[in-house]
Amino acid sequence: MIKADRIFGLVMILVALGYLFSATQIQTSFLSDPVGPRVFPYLIGVTVILCSVVLVLRPDANADWPGLSTLLQLAIALAVLIGYSTAVRPLGFIIPTAIAAGVLSYQINPKPVTAAATGVGLSVGLFVLFKMILGLGLQGFPRGWF
Repeated sequence: MIKADRIFGLVMILVALGYLFSATQIQTSFLSDPVGPRVFPYLIGVTVILCSVVLVLRPDANADWPGLSTLLQLAIALAVLIGYSTAVRPLGFIIPTAIAAGVLSYQINPKPVTAAATGVGLSVGLFVLFKMILGLGLQGFPRGWF
């Protein structure tokens, strides 16, 4: 396990360095905010590097791999998130967010009514926050519905 952790840490350092390099290519306009668009990617890259260095220097000797059911749950969550990312543009924000949040909520607590309510509440609440309060240009529903 120690060797695998160290190899993974080194690979993640290389990925983070590539990510930081790509962040340097972000164009800044003359009307950008004082922080600029590069700060967030820089913070993510540096955080990944720091965590990876810790993983290389202090690997876990007794790592327990998750069981098959946990791996299946992770695969389902990954499939839901990939589907969500492809569905947001054609279907708008509210419907795919409600479905994705509902499925992920069901994985955490398998109660269908609670998961559905969580999905709908989260999608509407986030839409209000992003569109009305933060002023982002989100499309709530598919074009042509309203």
